[in-house]
Amino acid sequence: MARHGGRGWYGRVVAAAVGVTAVAAATSVWTAQAGPAGGNQAAAKPAAPKAAPVSAGIVHASDGGDHAVNITIDDGPDPNWTPQVLQVLRDNGVKATFCMVGPQAEAHPDLVKQVVAAGHRLCDHSVSHDTTMDKKPQSYQSEQIVTAERQITKASGGVRPLYYRAPGGAFTPYSRHLAASHGMRPLGWNVDSKDFERPGTEAIVATVQRELPNGPTLLFHDAGGDRSQTVAALRTVLPWLKQQGYSFGFPVR
Repeated sequence: MARHGGRGWYGRVVAAAVGVTAVAAATSVWTAQAGPAGGNQAAAKPAAPKAAPVSAGIVHASDGGDHAVNITIDDGPDPNWTPQVLQVLRDNGVKATFCMVGPQAEAHPDLVKQVVAAGHRLCDHSVSHDTTMDKKPQSYQSEQIVTAERQITKASGGVRPLYYRAPGGAFTPYSRHLAASHGMRPLGWNVDSKDFERPGTEAIVATVQRELPNGPTLLFHDAGGDRSQTVAALRTVLPWLKQQGYSFGFPVR
């Protein structure tokens, strides 16, 4: 999503939780480095297999080819709006990529599982939705990305996010390479529908139609406030895209 300033709408809610998580993560790292207490290595669980690294370049292209688009949905899951977005996608036979905020996924694992079961893909959208992440230390960026990855994977029942989208596009070379080393391709966008600003359904549709020549990856939201305009816009945009001869794909991995 486009930058909206500061930590974004999740920042104040989860800031304290991030601090606690950071301490827990640091303790976990120290314990792993120190080894099991008393040499009881038989009691230690084997680490989960690490995802294969992918390119650290920010992707916009679609795996559906030159006349395909990628529908991407940010900031959820949300118990009110995500089911409605899922229904519109189902009605139109469209698969999308859901860029989830870690605590939201943790709070609504049933929705994360519904997204996966419907054949959509998952994307890590950080813990705090901090649009100034690119101005923060690498340790902070790592905490935001890795913790959200873990939260989303757990909520999904073990399905890892395949992409990482920095809040507001606040990528850094470090964050891109860190995400890629965890098997998450950095994901950009070409068409910002501006639905976050709730300009009206017709304005959202017009923005998509006007900006579509910019490229194949379209940005919408299913959380962060009243998303009724987004749901209504998708009901118009998805059939319109089909009428224009577009197919639907996923961002290239």
